[in-house]
Amino acid sequence: MTGRNGYDVTRHDITFDSDGDTCAAWLFLPDGVERPPVVILGHGLGATREMRLDAFAERFAQAGIAAIAFTYRHFGDSTGQPRQLLSIKRQLADWDAAIAHAKTRGDVDGSRIAVWGSSFGGGHAIIVASRHPELRAAVSQCPFTDGLASARALGPIGTMRLLPTVGADVWSAIRGREPRLLTLAGAPGEKALMTAPDALPGYQALVPEGTTFVNEVAARVAPTITWHRPGKAARKVKVPILFCVCDHDSVTPAEETLAYARSAPKGEIKSYDAGHFDIYLGEAFEEIVMDQTEFLTRHLGMSKD
Repeated sequence: MTGRNGYDVTRHDITFDSDGDTCAAWLFLPDGVERPPVVILGHGLGATREMRLDAFAERFAQAGIAAIAFTYRHFGDSTGQPRQLLSIKRQLADWDAAIAHAKTRGDVDGSRIAVWGSSFGGGHAIIVASRHPELRAAVSQCPFTDGLASARALGPIGTMRLLPTVGADVWSAIRGREPRLLTLAGAPGEKALMTAPDALPGYQALVPEGTTFVNEVAARVAPTITWHRPGKAARKVKVPILFCVCDHDSVTPAEETLAYARSAPKGEIKSYDAGHFDIYLGEAFEEIVMDQTEFLTRHLGMSKD
């Protein structure tokens, strides 16, 4: 990969173990940089690394920062049964495993690690940063911070549509049967976890040609999402953390996110005149990735604070 006014980048296919399963990942290395710092990237609800994580990772590597973009267990080409199972506990364990893996690699500096999460992964990044004080920095992009706020965005009617499938899948889990699946992103009025007008086209725009994206998730996760509040961990994050908040976010409302972000002792906040899915592409992407690159280079020991 040719550098964009910076380093040329080489992408490597890698894997790492997570509780006996395998997480598939890409390692982006800036050519000619000996043991660079590294940022670990994880995506949002049901998404895989192919859905524009490579765009962010490549830009960070062009700035001299190695990047590991991984896919959670049960999704994409990572292992884990049953498929499409979204377990918050397991995904957080995948983050722990990714950090542990980065610390063992000889081609990056395991003492200079940052985490970067987007959407549901943005919430994970907050929790992970609160649990890993050895990290140098964290980036939380359009983060899921409050399940009740996101449920209000779905609306009571949309929530009611999910209940029969959720109940059936909880029963399937009890009986050890295959999951009953819910659509992740659907059109307004459809039965899906996200039905804002920009949700379905937003997800579709992130899927590169030739890549299969399974737009479904085990329905049993819905109640755990509703009561999940990763934003509460912000006040426990002792490392510098950058919150990138979209003013017109239809999935993770900005008001609640900003309230949590202000509680982080070393938090920085950047707001964008954009929707939840806008920041992965075009001018919005260029603006946000520039801010994130500046933040990461500042806190990963590449320039003076």
